[in-house]
Amino acid sequence: MSVSQPVISIAVVGCGTVGGAVCEILLRDRELLATRSGVRLQLKYIVDRNFDAAKNLRLDDTLFETNLDHVLTDDDVSVVVELVGGTTTARTITEQALRAGKHVVTANKALLAHHGAELLALARENGVTLAFEAAVGGGIPIVRALYDGLVANTVDAIYGIVNGTCNFILTEMIEKEQSYEEALWAAQSRGLAEADPSLDVQGVDSAHKIALMAAMAFGIQVDFDEVPVQGIDQLEQDDVMYADTLGYVVKLLAIATRVGNGISLRVRPAFISREHALSWVSGPFNAISVYGHATGHTMYYGRGAGGAPTASAVVSDIIGIASGTYPAFFERFAFWPDRNPPQKLVPVEETYSRFYVRTMVDDTPGALARIASIFGAHGISIASVLQDELPEINGGDQEPHLVPVVITLHPAREANLLSAVAEIDALDATGEASAVITIVDEHPENVG
Repeated sequence: MSVSQPVISIAVVGCGTVGGAVCEILLRDRELLATRSGVRLQLKYIVDRNFDAAKNLRLDDTLFETNLDHVLTDDDVSVVVELVGGTTTARTITEQALRAGKHVVTANKALLAHHGAELLALARENGVTLAFEAAVGGGIPIVRALYDGLVANTVDAIYGIVNGTCNFILTEMIEKEQSYEEALWAAQSRGLAEADPSLDVQGVDSAHKIALMAAMAFGIQVDFDEVPVQGIDQLEQDDVMYADTLGYVVKLLAIATRVGNGISLRVRPAFISREHALSWVSGPFNAISVYGHATGHTMYYGRGAGGAPTASAVVSDIIGIASGTYPAFFERFAFWPDRNPPQKLVPVEETYSRFYVRTMVDDTPGALARIASIFGAHGISIASVLQDELPEINGGDQEPHLVPVVITLHPAREANLLSAVAEIDALDATGEASAVITIVDEHPENVG
């Protein structure tokens, strides 16, 4: 290694699972990183309230610091890595670091989904960079792909399986025919789900990520509160099994699509055709499909969470800053969301999709005809009907006179679909509320 290599001093704030892994990489692989990047990365501070995790990793206690002000006033520190999580303390730390003229690297998706535009603007005002590769895909380099690798493309659609907890749960439900509760317990017992899994299973984590990807891909400011979110916590095993019968698998999808001159975002469970590459993503793995007007379909696959994969993305951002690559991109490109006005999203009710509808119907003559008539009155065309008690699926626990009717539909306006289903559920001939799930076939034209 050349002694003339520049030295970049780094402070890591938050030494939990990801922070500890970042510190380990910076210390263990310093020579490799210097050889590859041409810059020597020096870990100068590990900032936290207590250092139990750092001590368990046997990190050098001379690096420990509890006073953030000491770090921010140290002119040697060029990069602050924010890994404390949440949106309150993390926001304060990020703002203070940017105002102090420090580049910031973060893995905090919630912070960026709610405050990204203002933080990006603050970074630009102070001539520094806010880098966030790890906040979206963990170990999957999707941010760099969007702003660099796909820069020659107009992005038409993004479909992502971006929550490993949910994908593991769904894999268990599909492959082992477990109930949602059984699969959640399996995820928790393996350390793949939190004791309170709400942010994951209710789709909020995925919504944070698709909001960030949409901001990058479409150059817009996204109001996170406008993103429609539906998780997997209400998903029934019956629907997972019917998906298999019909040639689909169930995944929690984060979706962003162009709709006319607008953009539509949503997070929801979806039936994905076995012909679609995303259908093969199993266990805790993530994958993101991007459709560009020039490239067509590209897909990015890997571990979306965990200490080492996320730390890999964090260190990549640090090197991007240290090498000067990121600041150049950050200043030059016009599609950063803070440089564009907020854009109201196209309501999901105005989008068109294929749908699966399962309803419990009185097994009497004419009941199915009334349902078909309602769909027709709303301009919705039926693709297929499956009327079978399928005791191995529904367990025979429904009311004796009701049978499940499964209907798949051709592309329909979602508002029309919801109105039709409300009418169907109000019929005397139907039972419990119908299950409605989006269908995604091989090509993105079927959604959006």
